[in-house]
Amino acid sequence: MTADRIFTAVKVALALAFGMNIAGLLGWVERKQSAVMQDRIGANRASIFGLRLIGLFHPIADALKMMTKEDFVPKNANRLLHAAAPMIALGFGLLCLAALPFGGTVTVAGRLWSLQPIESSVGLLFVLAMLSLGVHGVVMAGYASGSNYGLLGGLRGAAQMISYEVCLASTLAAAAFLYGTLDLQQMVRWQGHSLGGWLPAWGIFLQPLGFVLFLTAGAAETKRAPFDVPEGESEIVGYHVEYSGMKFGMFLISDFIESIVIAGLIATIYLGGWQVPWVTTLDGISGGILMLISFTVKVLLVLFLLMQIRWTLPRFRFDQVLDLGWKNILPLALFNFLATVWAVYLWGGR
Repeated sequence: MTADRIFTAVKVALALAFGMNIAGLLGWVERKQSAVMQDRIGANRASIFGLRLIGLFHPIADALKMMTKEDFVPKNANRLLHAAAPMIALGFGLLCLAALPFGGTVTVAGRLWSLQPIESSVGLLFVLAMLSLGVHGVVMAGYASGSNYGLLGGLRGAAQMISYEVCLASTLAAAAFLYGTLDLQQMVRWQGHSLGGWLPAWGIFLQPLGFVLFLTAGAAETKRAPFDVPEGESEIVGYHVEYSGMKFGMFLISDFIESIVIAGLIATIYLGGWQVPWVTTLDGISGGILMLISFTVKVLLVLFLLMQIRWTLPRFRFDQVLDLGWKNILPLALFNFLATVWAVYLWGGR
């Protein structure tokens, strides 16, 4: 195995570790952020040797609880599909992380090293395809459980996710046309120049409507409040009603992973990715570290915003969810695409 292949394998492993660790931390953030918003303490009971660390041990307690709970499979369930569904939902979400450009290219020891785990000229299409395949896990979970309630939850999830995938693709069409590429790394590099000599040429300034539409559609794609009608936790019987133990935990983690993927796409396409404002030269080990920090901070800020939305807006009815996608976001996304095409044609793109 060559050094390049070893480095690629290490990058992919680190990207997956990044996603899993952030997903575990989001379980704590969800409790603490909602507690701050509602003027209460939040999770703070779990302790190790008397240390509570503001509730940071609760994700560990959650993981131990799910791994030790009984794995219950309904009598009429299809055992093979029942077991495969959570792996499909989580696996395809994790694959998306490997395509995100965590950093650019740096020179170390006389060689060029790319900080993007999987380089692809069609990285945007790859991420959208993997997100689309994740729908199969939701539908499969509802069908394989042998429960009418689970099946209805799976159908709700499929209808919602497919609807908002159309919205995501329509919104991203404008950004892809503006940047002139489907390569996520090239999109980040395109945003490296400035507007008027001082304003970064980030997508959020060039595509403000697209940013709002993508943020909304992305929040719906994650199936989290206020778009959580496929599962609904304690109020609605969802597609994973017949799951317990770590299988249920995998569905829970997959929602967090999807949130991280959406945040990573927003950071890449609309917030300049690993670019640092007004810093033109990033190279060497220090430059690589600065790239990784920049990308991570932007992802965390978007996750904070998604969490604020999750604890601010009440749940929409299912008809409202579909109306928002098909009757509002999709027409605005098509309008934004046409406006972008005319702007690029009249003003020469760059």
